[in-house]
Amino acid sequence: MKDRIAQIMQKEAMTAGQFAEKIGISPSSLSHILSGRNNPSLEVVTKIHTACNYVNLFWLLYGDGDMEGVNQTVSTENSSISGISLFDESSFFTTERTDERENRKEMASNTPVFAPKEIVREEIKYVEKPARKITEIRIFFDNGTYETFRPDK
Repeated sequence: MKDRIAQIMQKEAMTAGQFAEKIGISPSSLSHILSGRNNPSLEVVTKIHTACNYVNLFWLLYGDGDMEGVNQTVSTENSSISGISLFDESSFFTTERTDERENRKEMASNTPVFAPKEIVREEIKYVEKPARKITEIRIFFDNGTYETFRPDK
């Protein structure tokens, strides 16, 4: 997707900073997207599509088709999809409905829903070490000399 965003910037003849300002995101966010560090969020894609409405949304999202093309957007005024008005109540309450379950495709899960948890038993062993004894103490002085003290045995 970063390549498609770069193509839009090239068509707009804008620098990354100018394009970021146009779509309303920070230059650093756009830089991270263009470098491949981050993928653009849906919000960023929407901002690009809003700012550059000539861009085909399917091309922007999937790379399919041409950069400039017919967008399949829905406006609220006089909108209809396949001849059905979005605001016509009769289209929502038709008696001829296909069973929605016919069109569903479900995949069986290989893992059980409530798999039993494995019981973990942890044992702590205390190993007693022999007591340490002081064998020698050395004190160093700033003139380079030192004294050694040894306990009596």
